[in-house]
Amino acid sequence: MDPTVAIFLAATLVVLVAELAAGRHRGAYVRNELLVTGLCAGLGFIAKPLSALLVGWLLGVLAPQHRGALAGAPFVLSAVAILLLSEYGFYWNHRLAHLSSTTRFSWYWKLHRTHHSGKFMNVLLNFRVLPVWLFVVPNTWIWGAAIYLGLGGPTAVVILIASAWNLVTHSHFRWDDALRSHPRIGPWWRALEHVVVTPGIHHTHHGYGRDGRSYCNFAVVLSLFDTLHGTLHIPEGRPSRYGLPGPNDAPWAEEVFFPFVAARSRKDPAAT
Repeated sequence: MDPTVAIFLAATLVVLVAELAAGRHRGAYVRNELLVTGLCAGLGFIAKPLSALLVGWLLGVLAPQHRGALAGAPFVLSAVAILLLSEYGFYWNHRLAHLSSTTRFSWYWKLHRTHHSGKFMNVLLNFRVLPVWLFVVPNTWIWGAAIYLGLGGPTAVVILIASAWNLVTHSHFRWDDALRSHPRIGPWWRALEHVVVTPGIHHTHHGYGRDGRSYCNFAVVLSLFDTLHGTLHIPEGRPSRYGLPGPNDAPWAEEVFFPFVAARSRKDPAAT
């Protein structure tokens, strides 16, 4: 097993056990949420290496002369560049997926909807991702291209940072609330939140109602891009609800296998 994957899974297990011990999963799930989450997780372990192989194969066919071309580039500078590029690419892809929910391109929203349809917020949500989304998200292609160009080490660091940050921001624990509301630390913390994503910022993206803003906070690690483009929302507390507003009657098979399985006559809850 890849060391990066092993570290991420071990850390996830630690946080999951802590959440369970604290009762943060009690009564959190409705309908087929665990079935969808489990299937997405299992298929994700297959889809991730397949997507990496696809990127490597395409680059080998289209640009064989550039394999390892950047192998001598400075490590830290390369890691920073990969992080900024992948974060910015993800920001716009993520934002467009949400914006497409009320347009004739709503099929693009459906590629991401599964991650939002769960009415809970904990580390298991990290795995509730439509397998096809892994082939669409820019990170797959940017990281794959960086590795192909000889930047395997810096890319591994960026993947570890992004994975760890996803774990932190999807966890049910909201340790940042105390810092945000502290009379002295609070202003400094809110200033930092204009640059770095915190659990509160990402929880807001998965919520609706009071302090829920699914149409804001699209970045994974760097909220700097949300700040620059006017989509940052710093919350006061937890959202009233997690998931999508209204009934989510998407069949579990569509939640896992879209676009290969799709219900024909059904109105999707909007992403905004």
